[in-house]
Amino acid sequence: MSGPWFEDFSEGQSFVSEPLTVERDPIVAFAREFDPQPFHLDEGAAAESFAGRLIASGWHTAALGMRLLQGSVFGGGSSLGSPGIDELRWLKPVLPGDSLVLRTVVEDRRASGSKPGLGFVRFAAGLENGAGEAVMSQTFTVMFPRRGTAPPPPRPVALATPEPIAEPEDAETLPFLGAVEIGASRELGAHVFTAEGITTFARAFDPQVFHLDPEAASASHFGGLCASGWHTAAAYMQRLLATRARDRAFTQARGPVPAFGPSPGFRKMRWLQPVYAGDTIAYRTTLTDRRASGSRPGWGLAFARNTGTNQRGEEVFRFDSTVFWQWAP
Repeated sequence: MSGPWFEDFSEGQSFVSEPLTVERDPIVAFAREFDPQPFHLDEGAAAESFAGRLIASGWHTAALGMRLLQGSVFGGGSSLGSPGIDELRWLKPVLPGDSLVLRTVVEDRRASGSKPGLGFVRFAAGLENGAGEAVMSQTFTVMFPRRGTAPPPPRPVALATPEPIAEPEDAETLPFLGAVEIGASRELGAHVFTAEGITTFARAFDPQVFHLDPEAASASHFGGLCASGWHTAAAYMQRLLATRARDRAFTQARGPVPAFGPSPGFRKMRWLQPVYAGDTIAYRTTLTDRRASGSRPGWGLAFARNTGTNQRGEEVFRFDSTVFWQWAP
């Protein structure tokens, strides 16, 4: 591996990426695959929505932030992966034509006590548009190899051969947030991570070798081709909206349907196990709290714990989300 190395980073060190312009068609293309909500897909529908105009998916914005991180902080190279995001906030919508710049600062660094070949670096990053306005902020940790030490050895991995999965046919009533019981859970169905899907996403947003090259990935500490954490997160959103579409149709035949707005951000995203080519990840969301919005009459904020579990029953992914949800008819 040619770096970056743990020793390349020091507390207070800062990085500024090259600008990246976000065009309308990639915004819509990402939304069609992962986040097909009206305000990400069509200007007319967006004008009638909570957002009021066409905006990029927050997951798209986060993935673009990863692309800028890899080009700036990582110097075009690869890390050893990330255990997760402490907090991410979407502060302003990203619009077609916005030119994004990522500013990143090293907050802390520490050598691993149990694995002498690696260290942990904690970063704070802010994504700005062309007007210098902050559109996203996040704090997160990345693992890097130690210079002059043996890297962690490849873990033994037997890649799965996935079975085709059918779209679930179950449907439930979509309640207004004020009527939802705390602790209510919804199974969201599963997503199959293929080698082609993993490498396609990585080329666009997270071009680290263990997401791009099966041979290099097998020689890395991951031991096999694995998905970007942002791909795992985007697939969660895909499953959430596919399930919500069935529930919306079921509810619409019986009465009023609540509207949903964008999310201001999330906390405690953890990538607990690698998601390998061939893995099938089943997602679930559970409401942990709710409250009426003080700034948006008729709306509320829903707080949820979201998880992904692989075909072996291992939890590979979780995070705590916040989203606007219509409070009552």
